[in-house]
Amino acid sequence: MIKGLSKKRGLDQVYMANFTIIGSGASGVHFALSVLKQGHSVEMIDVGWTPDEIVNPTDSFSDLKHNLEDPTAYFLGDNFEGVLLPGNDGEFYGIPPSKAYGLRSVKQFDSITHNFSPLVSFARGGLAEMWTGGCYSFNDAELDDFPFAYDEIAPYYREIVDRIGINGEEDDLAERIPIQMGVQSPLRLDEHSALLLSRYEKKRDYFKHQLGCRIGRARHAVLSQDLGERKRCQYLGRCLWGCPSGSIYSPASTLKECKVYPEFKYSPDRYVSYFNYNELGHVKSLMVEPKGGGRRTEVPIQTLVLAAGTLGTSRLVLESVYRMTGRIVRLPGLMDNRQALVPFLNLSMLGKPYQPNSYQYNQLAMGLDEVNAKHYVHCMVTTLKTAMIHPVVEKLPFDLKNSLYLFRNFHAALGLVNVNFDDTRRDDCYLTLDPGSDAEYPKLVMHYSYTEGEPKRIAKILKRVKKALWKLGCMVPPGMVHIRPMGASVHYAGTFPMLGQNAGPWTSDKNCRSNDFNNLIFADGSTYPFLPAKNTTFTLMANAARIAQNL
Repeated sequence: MIKGLSKKRGLDQVYMANFTIIGSGASGVHFALSVLKQGHSVEMIDVGWTPDEIVNPTDSFSDLKHNLEDPTAYFLGDNFEGVLLPGNDGEFYGIPPSKAYGLRSVKQFDSITHNFSPLVSFARGGLAEMWTGGCYSFNDAELDDFPFAYDEIAPYYREIVDRIGINGEEDDLAERIPIQMGVQSPLRLDEHSALLLSRYEKKRDYFKHQLGCRIGRARHAVLSQDLGERKRCQYLGRCLWGCPSGSIYSPASTLKECKVYPEFKYSPDRYVSYFNYNELGHVKSLMVEPKGGGRRTEVPIQTLVLAAGTLGTSRLVLESVYRMTGRIVRLPGLMDNRQALVPFLNLSMLGKPYQPNSYQYNQLAMGLDEVNAKHYVHCMVTTLKTAMIHPVVEKLPFDLKNSLYLFRNFHAALGLVNVNFDDTRRDDCYLTLDPGSDAEYPKLVMHYSYTEGEPKRIAKILKRVKKALWKLGCMVPPGMVHIRPMGASVHYAGTFPMLGQNAGPWTSDKNCRSNDFNNLIFADGSTYPFLPAKNTTFTLMANAARIAQNL
């Protein structure tokens, strides 16, 4: 028997943990670790798809091309599924075969979408198994709609820094992105990124006061110094295919830390269909089945913690209400960060060799000030290193042979700015359920509506980005800017906003307790009342630690 678990007769003679957590993503594992440190018992239920074993962990990107028996299959896939072919107007980003497990689905989860292109993960560690490590804290302006200020969540940002290791430094970005004590020193810059930063520093006053633009070092959950069993970045150039040294943080490493506690039980390969509750709004049990489908079993719980991501958490609540009452509920307020991708060419880098032995994701970040500080625009600046190809190639007016020749000479000069916009809760952006004719697995309906002024604002911001790039000695090839579909950023939020106690149905209080179910806690982005234009994972982890501490 696990220490701290209580025996309950009736439902298969099982043991109940103090907290039952659904999902092993970034927020779930940090909530779990926090309550375990307080002496509570935890059971985590998860589908938990896992990656294949890392191949040749000491090899660099270049070494792999020579040492693997079939490097093409590793880098591009057996059927070239990691390649985005010319004519694909959907996305610039392809998923490497080694990361495909992160988006592997289950037959129980299906959806109907309107103006929304979601990515859903059932991996052990969730979508953060595929992230680029960006860790950007929210500031007071961005937290204005939240029921707490920066000073209240700051200690938990610091707690996450200590747990996972984040690199960064005090620079011009710190005025908009508070930097936490204890951060490690930044990673080594590649030549292209160093050149861009140097040019900014020489024209800092112009950028800040004329363009309202600031550029600095990215903040990453990537180690520049060893931390526990994880080793610092070895600059092997393999980031896209999975970090062999563990320097890029993965929630799976915190899950491993949780497993050290005897009060923790991890239950993978299981899918939670819905929960049962009584007329007082007390959740009594979960209906759980094998991840491949099969007979459902009833699992009693004490306190339920939903950390399945906004889409997974919302589906579970919607289906539970439908199963218990027959009601089809609509959850308003679905949010996601709109993103625009701006490829650029740095003319002074033409003909130079690219640097495969470097950190592959963005090493710089750019911020654009707005009149209202909560609408600050956050950009990630990535210089091209080991990416196999670039969208500029298919736009070149030459045949493949000559285009590839030019690409090899352009390679080190190419880069990409990922521009992020904030989002607000609106009634016409919502999630609901469609039971269809076969109610065994109802479908999650995702509906997103654009704001009337969005195209104009995007165009205005992109004009500023292009002007900033020009001042950095870069040009944006005509016709290359790509507005990503809503859902592509995977920063989903807003369906159970923390608006305070007794704020009404389908909301939560300051500590993310449901206002509809008295023993249910939301530990993911579903509680955000506003979505700043920043990577959300750092705040998800910090908020999970905050609500766990405030129990």
